[in-house]
Amino acid sequence: MKNFNFVSFLKRALIISLAIMLVGVVVNVIVGTKLDISFKGGTQIRYSYETAPDMDKLTEIARAELGKDATLITDEVNNTSVVTIKLPGEVSTEQKQALDEKIGKDFKDNKMELFSSNTLSATMGTKFLLRCMFALGVAAVLLIVYVGFRFRKIGGISAGVSALIALIHDLLIVYFSFVIFGIELNDNFVAVMLTILGYSLNDTIVIFDRIRTLRRRSDAPLEEIVNESLHHVLRRTIVTTATTCVAILAVLVVALVMHVDSIVSFALPMLLGSISGSYSSLFLSGPIWVRWMNRKEAKKVKKA
Repeated sequence: MKNFNFVSFLKRALIISLAIMLVGVVVNVIVGTKLDISFKGGTQIRYSYETAPDMDKLTEIARAELGKDATLITDEVNNTSVVTIKLPGEVSTEQKQALDEKIGKDFKDNKMELFSSNTLSATMGTKFLLRCMFALGVAAVLLIVYVGFRFRKIGGISAGVSALIALIHDLLIVYFSFVIFGIELNDNFVAVMLTILGYSLNDTIVIFDRIRTLRRRSDAPLEEIVNESLHHVLRRTIVTTATTCVAILAVLVVALVMHVDSIVSFALPMLLGSISGSYSSLFLSGPIWVRWMNRKEAKKVKKA
């Protein structure tokens, strides 16, 4: 990697990214996006348990008693093992009582008890989704303004736009990871998005800071300066990403073994988003900035 030309690799990096996103778009068109009841509205009923129940049997009972296509996930709430039954629309009190009696009878050995029950309207769910998207948009804009101001001496707007492209790339990768793996978009989706947004931008800031420092000391072409800057931060980026991914992977494996679906829906997209954040910082943001600045300079020369 010592003589690797990151700038010249830009076209291939874009092809790789577009190919991954194309797969995500195709899956999204065929399968669609799954929304949690937090975003689309519905009913959520939770039961605590001491020993894990037969999920297939429990799903069958829930669908039979409630008359709707219920989705079940396992979770940990306040150090209590719970199974959450999610389904669209509202559920009558009679249906809940019938389900409670059936579960108490068929899962007596598991010591299942009603933990909580709540209903969210579709209107409230949509408003919550829109507010989450608005929060993501505001956070992205503020971060880009910060990049543009901090690196104004090396073309703040171009640096900000380059960072924005890398951020959009990473957020799309996170979104498509939810789609491809069939994970419902819930509050974990917003948490992962915000985390990756900050994680990716941090790498990008470190790289642009190195570019700014080297440009002060050298009159070499921008491509050489950027390549040298990327090689300087390469080891740090690899070590940081590897450490982060090992930690997330450990959490993911434990969550898979323990069947804690809520942790899996966070850890898996987070793992892919962390890899994407380092990838975009190295192969997209800096090289795109070089192309932008070179075209800008070429236009000046042509005009002169």
